[in-house]
Amino acid sequence: MKLFFSSLLFLFLYSSLYAQTLLGSVVNQNQQVLKEATILNKTTNEHTHTNTYGSFNLKNVSVGDIIKFSRLGYRSEELIVKDLNSPLAIVLFPESINLDEVIIASEVNTLQLITDIDTQINPVDSSQDILRKVPGLFIGQHAGGGKAEQIFLRGFDIDHGTDINLTVDGLPVNMVSHAHGQGYADLHFVIPETIDKVDFGKGGYYEDKGNFATAGYVDFKTKENLDTSMIKLEAGQFDTYRILGMFNIINTAQHNAYIASEYLSTDSFFDSPQNFNRTNIFGKYTGFVTKSDKLGVIISNFDSKWDASGQIPQRAVDSGLISRFGAIDDTEGGNTSRINFLVNYDKIIDRKSTLKNSVYWSEYDFELYSNFTFLLEDPINGDQIRQKEGRTIFGLNSEYQKAFSVHKLEGTWQAGISLRNDQSKDNELSRSRNRIETLEQIQFGDINETNFGAYLGANIKFNKWTFNPSIRVDYFDFQYNDALLGVYQTQEETEAIVSPKLNVFYNVSNELQMYIKAGKGFHSNDTRVVVAREGKTILPSALGSDIGFVWKPTSKMLFNLAYWYLHLEQEFVYVGDAGIVEPSGETRRQGIDFSYRYQVFPWMFCNLDANYTHARSIDEPSDADYIPLAADFTLMGGVNILHKSGFFGSVNVRHLNDRPANEDNSIVAEGYTITDMNVGYKLGKISLGIQIQNLFDQDWNETQFATESRLSGEPESVEEIHFTPGTPFFLRTTVQYNF
Repeated sequence: MKLFFSSLLFLFLYSSLYAQTLLGSVVNQNQQVLKEATILNKTTNEHTHTNTYGSFNLKNVSVGDIIKFSRLGYRSEELIVKDLNSPLAIVLFPESINLDEVIIASEVNTLQLITDIDTQINPVDSSQDILRKVPGLFIGQHAGGGKAEQIFLRGFDIDHGTDINLTVDGLPVNMVSHAHGQGYADLHFVIPETIDKVDFGKGGYYEDKGNFATAGYVDFKTKENLDTSMIKLEAGQFDTYRILGMFNIINTAQHNAYIASEYLSTDSFFDSPQNFNRTNIFGKYTGFVTKSDKLGVIISNFDSKWDASGQIPQRAVDSGLISRFGAIDDTEGGNTSRINFLVNYDKIIDRKSTLKNSVYWSEYDFELYSNFTFLLEDPINGDQIRQKEGRTIFGLNSEYQKAFSVHKLEGTWQAGISLRNDQSKDNELSRSRNRIETLEQIQFGDINETNFGAYLGANIKFNKWTFNPSIRVDYFDFQYNDALLGVYQTQEETEAIVSPKLNVFYNVSNELQMYIKAGKGFHSNDTRVVVAREGKTILPSALGSDIGFVWKPTSKMLFNLAYWYLHLEQEFVYVGDAGIVEPSGETRRQGIDFSYRYQVFPWMFCNLDANYTHARSIDEPSDADYIPLAADFTLMGGVNILHKSGFFGSVNVRHLNDRPANEDNSIVAEGYTITDMNVGYKLGKISLGIQIQNLFDQDWNETQFATESRLSGEPESVEEIHFTPGTPFFLRTTVQYNF
């Protein structure tokens, strides 16, 4: 016992006299703060990161220690500590990306390194590229360029967002109780070139992510400042034109503001012109009101309209009735708009405590005309439907975080709250004809849905271990006023759900992290479903786990391999296309995720993402337990070149395997393998580029469904594949001027 207390006294005196905390900040060449820079003590192997203010504190530092400062896209710097009393001010200068700088730190979301690398090597420059930055995520468009993409991830046909939580700078993208379907997530209001970071996580293991975070979440971070102003012009086949402008308004060390605007129009490759156009305006201000107070304001406006050829039956193409790019009903299409206002306020309370707050408001309009079954229900007028709504969204998020240190334990704990209210007015599903005449209202009413969430979590570090226990509570209030009842009545249901989570990480070294994740997530049901079923199965839960590792076997390679499992209590969704409820019982999914990044030369990078999934319904017999459109294998890979001479280019391949289109796999949705390419040259302030989609001009179906329909002259209906054709060979040229 005497020896024990003597040892403790020695350690206390040593840490007091020799090892202290090193304070400082990291900025770029313009004196603008660099958050998420890595500070590594090469003598002790301890490390930390800069916060949103660019500041850091590194513990257990002694005079003579060697400290390395690094960040992807910047040249690293090293220094020998000579003074522990004066804060450091480190300046990092831009440099070509180098995987040598990547350190696998003891963080909760190390996988974000993958998207950090991809975004810097191959920046997002099209709306479809936004979601494709997430490893293993596939998308498909099936009703004109203005409708939200269909999403596939981890054996889910997520439709438009039912099982993935999507946000932009914390602003929610998913629409609860949407006219077209639960969780509808339209990202077209995001200007691709404004994206700076793609924060993602698979599974339901994150306490600050609530509704829809079952297969995972994605939070897109927009740039806080522009390196330069720029104008980009694009022109391509099928009368495709785009103009983009991004302009610095304020660009100082303490304050940054810029405006970005785009206009896009195209007739697309269909036989009937798409007449698509989209307008986006985006403005962002970020500033340090004081040294400890950071304010951010975002204002954006989005408008879009289009015509669509819709999904077509395979038999109509086989018989020669229409071409692959033809239409049965070419009066489909729609229009949508969204205005966003977001305010972020971050505050450093003291050296150990921070507070993050955000408040947002969105005004949203949506109208969509579709025809999936043609003459099945109404042989005279056809089966066209209209889905329409006007929506207002209010919300706030607040999180308090505090660092702690007790004996050998250190880390942070965080507590947060969130509030969101959706008011959808005149939410409508109607039968229509020729996009002009309303024949019958099937659903029509007002929805008021409120979600309050609260969570508590901690990141506890003990030697090489990091423990992340947390718990989240969500409360929902669903209200619906059905205008078709004939009398005023508010139908209401309430429900709460508790979601515990636990993640454990073991950092073998700065090159290898092993992890186990487990947790409970959920997705809510449409308000109309909730009140119709009198509160049954309002918040189906998802129980999942991941076990895997992130590894740098060499300084130029990065691996991720994981086995995962997910049990979904109820795939019970409101089908907006038909106005009906489809409970499909419990499901089980499991699979393997693999990601690989390799810097072959300083100017050449390779990437590969392969994902295998086995997805089945639990309550169904073995010959009818397939989950429709659940992909069992996907692969994405490519080679990217960024040469100092100014030449850049990439070749990217994506493969989606055949998948069942119905429960007994008697109808199969055919897979595809598509190759895209781009080449370009940067000469001073001017960049010239050529982008080619579907380089080898493959015939492929971007989206496919097993649908029962009837065409003119058919005595009986037929159930078969209905599809939207994928893009044929499509060439687009770009000219960009930076100033």
